[in-house]
Amino acid sequence: MDSSVIQIEDVSKRYGNVQALRGINLAVSSGELFGFLGPNGAGKTTIIRVIMGFLKADSGRVRVFGMDPWKEPQKTKSRIGFLPDGSRLYEGMTGHAFLDYMAGLHTSPATMREELCDRLEIGRRDLSRKIKGYSHGMKRKLGIIQAVQHDPDLLILDEPTQGLDPLTQKSFSEILRELKDKGTTIFFSSHILSEVEQLCERVGIIRNGSLAAVEKVNDLQGRKVRIMEIVFRGPPPTDISLQGVEILDRNDRSWRLVVRGDVNPVLQKIAQYELEDLIFERPPLEDIFLDYYR
Repeated sequence: MDSSVIQIEDVSKRYGNVQALRGINLAVSSGELFGFLGPNGAGKTTIIRVIMGFLKADSGRVRVFGMDPWKEPQKTKSRIGFLPDGSRLYEGMTGHAFLDYMAGLHTSPATMREELCDRLEIGRRDLSRKIKGYSHGMKRKLGIIQAVQHDPDLLILDEPTQGLDPLTQKSFSEILRELKDKGTTIFFSSHILSEVEQLCERVGIIRNGSLAAVEKVNDLQGRKVRIMEIVFRGPPPTDISLQGVEILDRNDRSWRLVVRGDVNPVLQKIAQYELEDLIFERPPLEDIFLDYYR
């Protein structure tokens, strides 16, 4: 039995002369925290709107919980928590009234509201104020709370950390990890690569409406060319004839290497020598991401 919560098969969408999506194929499994990466205009928000049933794809097939979100919007949306990109809230409402209104659109009670308000530091006094007086960061916190308060089965977040301070981002990341651990499926769109790298096991990279890659973060990092710097306490080896390894620079005590692929042969080679220092950093996801756009 297919465990995919989101299934997208050969989906395309055009706005006039602009081809927003080009034959997208993607599956997100139950309980997965999936990162969806791409710069503004790449197609991230369009695919999210198709998943939510706000837009009808020109071609292809979309299923959420096995249902067509365009034809059965009430059944799918009742199980989804959604935070749109740059969401505009009802600014004439108080925060409390807004959360009550959004909770009323779901069949499940807002069991997580109080905990979320505590952890994101929105107090009763804040909730009693009208939203038009909120800062951008406060509005974003309120948007997160409305999306998560009813403990949805699927959480769809479009650029959720815009406007959040670092401490709030940290609290929010912890909340997402806890939701994932208890089985919530999370579809997380972002162009902030560091947070996706920390949170997600698998990412999709979208480029000009097409998926450039859908892979595990560790696999992406593992294929990247990396630099290793080794400082020996005594004389270094005379040579290192290993596949995928190139010496960029060497002197009487240190090497600077390019390493492609598996690092273990290099480590085994130098294990017989005493080292003073070894520097070998994983490539940041940003470098990998940019490679797909070159």
